[in-house]
Amino acid sequence: MNDRRKQILNELNLLPLWQLKSGTQRQSHQLRSLSEPDSTINLSQSIHHMDWDQLKQAVSQCTLCPLHQTRTNTVFGVGDEHADWLFIGEGPGAREDELGEPFVGPAGKLLDQMLAAIGLKRGDRVYIANIVKCRPPNNRNPSTEEAKQCEPYLSRQIDMIKPKLIIALGKVAAQNLLDSDDSISSLRGKTHDYRGIPLIVTYHPAYLLRSLPEKAKAWKDLCFAKTTMRSLV
Repeated sequence: MNDRRKQILNELNLLPLWQLKSGTQRQSHQLRSLSEPDSTINLSQSIHHMDWDQLKQAVSQCTLCPLHQTRTNTVFGVGDEHADWLFIGEGPGAREDELGEPFVGPAGKLLDQMLAAIGLKRGDRVYIANIVKCRPPNNRNPSTEEAKQCEPYLSRQIDMIKPKLIIALGKVAAQNLLDSDDSISSLRGKTHDYRGIPLIVTYHPAYLLRSLPEKAKAWKDLCFAKTTMRSLV
């Protein structure tokens, strides 16, 4: 570990949490097991004081849940770090896992079209992230525990972005952000509150690719979101 990195980790109180991964030649450091409750608490507290570079580094080396065992890359998020619009999906797919960027497969192309339909584009006043930052095997939904372990990272991103409006893409994102078991149909069409930030629920682009008739409902959600944003400016 070089002196600069050691200084940063020491300032963040992370040094007791990090160790070389035994049995490999990798030079990167990995987080210790969550079998140490105090370490988990300390890490969560430290995350809420990280800047963007520190947070990206922590995510890239995270081993908090089993998803790290099968990932190719972590998928941190992408876009304007001072965005007005924050779009949050459920988790990376195969293409996202390969490239380390959210929504780059067919669902990503549809999301770009959805953005364009309301006068937005990726990276311009828009940030895109997911509930979890590693791909669940076989593109299954992330478990409650996996989402819980990733939540401090997403929470810190939201704190730094300070979006005016959050769009939850799909049931998994909506239920985790709102801590709700309600169906997506009951969550759509209204403004919710996420820690003081208005939140609107719509369908995940991957679902829309499988259920084309639902695109009309998603269009209504986007129009509602655009109207809501105008009222916030």
